[in-house]
Amino acid sequence: MSTVLCSCLLGDNAKVRLKLSKMIEEQASALYPGDFPETSVPVIEIEMKGCRREFFVNRSGGELSIGMPVIVEADGGYDFGIVYSLGRIAYRKLQLKGMTEKIESLPAIVRSAGEDEVAAFSEIRKREPEIRLACQQRIERHRLDMKLVDIDLRLDQQKLSVYYTATHRVDFRGLVRDLAGEFKARIQMVQITTREEARRTNSQGSCGCSLCCSTWMQKIHSNPFAEKPLMPDGSSGDNLSFNTIGLCNRPKCCLGFSKGTGKNGSCRSNGWPPVGTTFAVRDGNAIVEGVDQQKKSIWIRYESTGQKRRLSLDQYNSMTGRRQGGKA
Repeated sequence: MSTVLCSCLLGDNAKVRLKLSKMIEEQASALYPGDFPETSVPVIEIEMKGCRREFFVNRSGGELSIGMPVIVEADGGYDFGIVYSLGRIAYRKLQLKGMTEKIESLPAIVRSAGEDEVAAFSEIRKREPEIRLACQQRIERHRLDMKLVDIDLRLDQQKLSVYYTATHRVDFRGLVRDLAGEFKARIQMVQITTREEARRTNSQGSCGCSLCCSTWMQKIHSNPFAEKPLMPDGSSGDNLSFNTIGLCNRPKCCLGFSKGTGKNGSCRSNGWPPVGTTFAVRDGNAIVEGVDQQKKSIWIRYESTGQKRRLSLDQYNSMTGRRQGGKA
């Protein structure tokens, strides 16, 4: 997986995300008509470093707009963020997460950020390569089997979060002591998954677009295709990587949104069936587990036996055609 490319809040990628958010906000009245509950305080969605978005309340009454830099409460201190959404859209997102009953306990926005605070945030971002190198050197010194993904020094410089991935439990107590002595800050070790690692890279997928998890997705959902499909010859199915496997080495999140009506043997407009399509065969049902348009192959798995088979598109259409004709 590539390293973190742009996890700041002032780069070009962030500007694109904010522009999209503004476009959605302009359509909010048509999408979510109606007023807010009278007892609710204004809810604001703030984007933090690393494509992390959290909800805050605006008790000060000051007017905010999308893209405005703000100072927010953060675990006994304060941090920097950018207004990502507000109004009906932010409240609707809060509803979808089931957090409307926790509005009163949400942290607050302290104030809008001044030029000096924006400059301080930019200066901290410039220091991050140096901090990251120091963390990596200490991980190697302690011989810890873990991968350093990203670091996040809070604006008040009282807390340093270290994001890492590991395949097993890691005893990082000695590492934490070293880092606390070096940076004079509270150290938080955060183990993340490969999907969360991909979100923080804020990179582009094979489609040429920014990753869904880094832009519009509110939450990384568990994907129904959790592992690479195994081929009949025992290989891992790497020949399907371009079509189905993302930067996180897991099936792409967009697979869950591209299925459409992919049940009972239906196909996409280009004739290829979506991954996950279920269709009837002689002895029960079969599931499409992989599609390789370059090699013109479709991998299916029979539910009754677990056997896997490779078909051509013509063979697949013939099987589903017999089923639709009532001869299967």
